[in-house]
Order: sequence, then C-alpha cells, then structure tokens
Amino acid sequence: QYATTGCSLTLHHTEKPKHEAICEYRPYSCPCPGTSCDWEGSLEAVMSHLMHAHKSITTLQGEDIIFLATDINLPGAVDWVMMQSCFGHHFMLVLKKQEKCEGHQQFFATVLLIGTRKQAENFQYRLELHGSCHRLTWEASPCSIHDGVHVAIRNSNCLVFDTATAHLFADNGNLGINVTISMC
Repeated sequence: QYATTGCSLTLHHTEKPKHEAICEYRPYSCPCPGTSCDWEGSLEAVMSHLMHAHKSITTLQGEDIIFLATDINLPGAVDWVMMQSCFGHHFMLVLKKQEKCEGHQQFFATVLLIGTRKQAENFQYRLELHGSCHRLTWEASPCSIHDGVHVAIRNSNCLVFDTATAHLFADNGNLGINVTISMC
C-alpha cells in the first residue's frame, strides 16, 4: 500500500495488514495530543503542520531546556506540549494528566522524536524534577511520533507520577521539568 512513498517490501496478502499497521512509510498523523486534528502527511511536512495549525506550541532551542507546565491543578485531563530543537532534529515534549480511577490523577511525561523509529534510537532524553530536598529523574530513548504518546504511556516508556508528587515539585501550581537530549 505504501510503495509510492518508499516501502519496497513484497509480502503475502495475509502478512500485508500487520506490516501496513507499523510501516515506516505510512503517512504520519498529527502528533499533537489532546486535539482532534485529522491531518496526515509526510514526515517532512509534520513540523510545518505543527507551526501553522498548532501555533500555541512553543519551540525552544538547545540540548538542555526547562519545560514549564502551567496551572497543573486544572481539573480533568490536560495536555501540555512543547517542542525542543537540537542536533538538527525536533522533539515533542508532552506532559499528560489523566484521571485514573475514583478521582486519582496521574501525570505522564515523555519525549517523542519528530522522526522515524530508527532515528529515535540515536537519542536519549532525561527528565528531571527538582525540589528543595528531592529529585526525580527518568532517562529513556524517545519514541517516534509514528508511535505516539499513547504507545509511550501503554509501554510505560515515560515518567509517571501522581498529584502529590507533582505538588511536591510545583511552584504556585507550575511544574518545571528539566529536559536534556543527548545523542547515543
């Protein structure tokens, strides 16, 4: 199905659906969480789409930045999104607050590469929450935007913490997360 966009595999018809679901050459969906954006396009068009259709997303330059999530006490499910640009690539930083059960909320923080799964293997990211006497750190390889935030959360490939922990590190309802990207 994706031969016109570069896939050169020839498979038996019974193997095609499984491959097409994970094919690197399938169109990319809009990676912006918390929106009902139906955009699809090539990898090269993703950043242009984000800059034009999702103008509220801030982009910071550099390997080491602070991702500031404001008003973490907002009720319900909330997504904070920011872009980080370094090493000639763009990374999407996501903090997602979800209701788990009986009013218990959890926060999920992860980094996605605006790139392929193979490209993502070349990078590591570190997320750090700092408090006066506490530090919480998570290190991992980013997921590709082909997989998305939901896959990172489902596979526990993210920093997970509860509301009490968020408040331990927050300052007036704002949570600063130090984000460091490095090459492997």
